[in-house]
Amino acid sequence: MKTLSIFILNLLFITTINAQSQSPKLNQDPEKVKFVFSDIDNFWRAYDLAQKETAFDKKVEIYQREYYDKASDGLKNFIGLRIGKAENLVKKIDAMPKYYASIRANTLRAAEMRGQMLESFQRLKSIYPNAVFPDVYFVIGRLSSGGTTWSTGLLIGTEMCSLPKNADESEFTDWHKAVLKPIDELPGIVSHELIHFQQKMPDKAKLLTQSLNEGSADFVGEMISKMNINSKSYIYGNANEKALWLEFKAEMNGSNFDKWLYNGSKITDRPADLGYFVGYKICEAYYKKAKDKKQAIADILNIQDDEEFLKESGYARKFE
Repeated sequence: MKTLSIFILNLLFITTINAQSQSPKLNQDPEKVKFVFSDIDNFWRAYDLAQKETAFDKKVEIYQREYYDKASDGLKNFIGLRIGKAENLVKKIDAMPKYYASIRANTLRAAEMRGQMLESFQRLKSIYPNAVFPDVYFVIGRLSSGGTTWSTGLLIGTEMCSLPKNADESEFTDWHKAVLKPIDELPGIVSHELIHFQQKMPDKAKLLTQSLNEGSADFVGEMISKMNINSKSYIYGNANEKALWLEFKAEMNGSNFDKWLYNGSKITDRPADLGYFVGYKICEAYYKKAKDKKQAIADILNIQDDEEFLKESGYARKFE
């Protein structure tokens, strides 16, 4: 029995070492980042071929062959996280044909913004030396996500930030009207997701924690990209800051996000996602108060105690 126990312990030790050795080493050099745009080209090839078909099954076959089967590693993960089967994608395209037909030129502009995005990555390195830089994959999905992260990459749903000027909104829901963005904001969205990739925060089941998570991504993301991707909410927030804070304070330790986060399809009496604004303002107060600005950025990206961070920021005292 003792021999068997030693064997099992040794096996567990070897397995742990192998798992650690197989985990990807994260890149700390912004110059080595790969910006991958091939999935956009593959999507439009599939789109053109599918436009010649009327049968749903034929369209699905085309998107499977020309888009899914040729997917980058990033798109493969985005499919699993945000799109699902090719049938789901075709249903969305068929449901919003005017929108998809109008965004090609804007999605193809993504590649032109590589230099601008790289500058943002370099700025992050200058203010946060411990930053890591994943590859960035630009894909086209079914209007379900503008951006998300996975273990070694940022996944950007480019169709969500390719809103044309004077867009035909006849196919839009209220959620689409709230969340779709113009292509010029793409570098800001990438920067927001890059900050999420850096964060080491605890359980996000509490409103304060998750608002700090999103607000800090807006705050540092704006610092490196020079863009605020939620400007409409922030205009309202700045005009109603005290009332919003008092309302938020009463609810911040709860887990109900309905009035504050991810509510673009629900909220009607004010802009969506005002929790981002409150989290931003707390981070801004912390940063302004700090003498060591680089340490402040590190603190913001590594919040472990949300209530202590709020206290240290001094933000609540602004309204006393």
